[in-house]
Amino acid sequence: MTGVRKKAFRASFWHCLGDPGNSIESDAAEFFEDGLLLVEDGKVSAIGPADKLLAGLSSDFELIDRSGSLIVPGFIDTHVHYPQTDMIAAYGSKLLDWLQCYAYPTERAFGDPEHAADVADFFVKELLRNGTTTALVFATVHPTSVDAIFTAALRENMRVLSGKVLMDRNCPADLRDDALTAYNDSKLLLERWHGRGRLGYAITPRFAATSTDDQLAAAGRLASEYPDSYVHTHVAENRDEVELVAKMFPQSRSYLGVYDQHGLVRERSVFAHCLHLDESDRQCMSRKGAAMSFCPSSNLFLGSGLFNLELAEQHGVRVGLGTDVGAGTSFGMLNTMSEAYKVLHLEHQPMSPVKALYLATLGGARALYLDDRVGNFEAGKDADFVVLNRAATPLLERRLAMTENVADTFFVLMMLGDDRSVDATYLMGELAHEANHA
Repeated sequence: MTGVRKKAFRASFWHCLGDPGNSIESDAAEFFEDGLLLVEDGKVSAIGPADKLLAGLSSDFELIDRSGSLIVPGFIDTHVHYPQTDMIAAYGSKLLDWLQCYAYPTERAFGDPEHAADVADFFVKELLRNGTTTALVFATVHPTSVDAIFTAALRENMRVLSGKVLMDRNCPADLRDDALTAYNDSKLLLERWHGRGRLGYAITPRFAATSTDDQLAAAGRLASEYPDSYVHTHVAENRDEVELVAKMFPQSRSYLGVYDQHGLVRERSVFAHCLHLDESDRQCMSRKGAAMSFCPSSNLFLGSGLFNLELAEQHGVRVGLGTDVGAGTSFGMLNTMSEAYKVLHLEHQPMSPVKALYLATLGGARALYLDDRVGNFEAGKDADFVVLNRAATPLLERRLAMTENVADTFFVLMMLGDDRSVDATYLMGELAHEANHA
């Protein structure tokens, strides 16, 4: 990083210190109407009222005035497919048909390093444009796709977790590997990228129906050999998919049980969707420290079902939000929070604005076991944050003039806002994206 190593940002700040539960106003959230965030060497050193911190501020801090803006921690996307960028909003069909019609044909091109690099570069910039600073990302079966996304993320100093997809059956022949190549390629990629910069490797079986027992066992072996790596896959998204997995693995108690039998349910395992689980599944995830990625946009788009946040939390399971592009229809976590609110409304479960902020920031960090590094503005954490514009559109400006507190403001932003609401995105205190208002 270049430039001034000590920075002071002045704006309104809102962040979560813990899980606010269902409370509209919670001691787990901290708000500074006129606040100051101090950043030293890319880390938060202090946050508090501006008048108090300015009084003792040394002259070697660069003061960056964002007064009038609301700054929140960088958003954390716990499940997204970068190769599906170019087929987002593809019309029609349910999950299994959608994979055959759209996802697999699009992913074939990622054996070409130039194509993979082009999409990865666009994808990373699109995340930053929407305020996402950490993401758990699906690549494709091609090692080149993994090299491309990590190279793009490393260039921006962005925190990205990703890995090579594993599929050795029930997929097109030209997207198929086998148990041995899946293990060997994944191990080489893991040793090349894991822990480099702000990157992390995720062992990535696509879903149980596209892997044999041998391949899942190989993935489990790799997970046990590298316990600080991640496991990233899908579970119980669609009822037809659940029935297919049950037929393919009759010896397993459940879809999640397939992964558990192969050592893939553990800390740093993130399972996307989790719509059609039972109590035993949730107990297993809680006991073993696995996490769920709640992907409301894609679940609605594919007609897969409604996520039950209340049951997940009753069992103490970690939960974060995922955009799940390209079945998800927006890269924006503001849009994703809006969809989550509506899904939970249908489940008769409230989601307050502060709970939405938690799921998109500290909750996501806890799901990824990164809450010691990101998720809020506690001292020592990476200074990843989003500058939100309260007047990004005429409607927002007019509507926000009627709000009375920060919770109301944030709720309107997540309901009416989009990428235009993101004035700037910072990674470790450095500007990574700034909106063009020309």
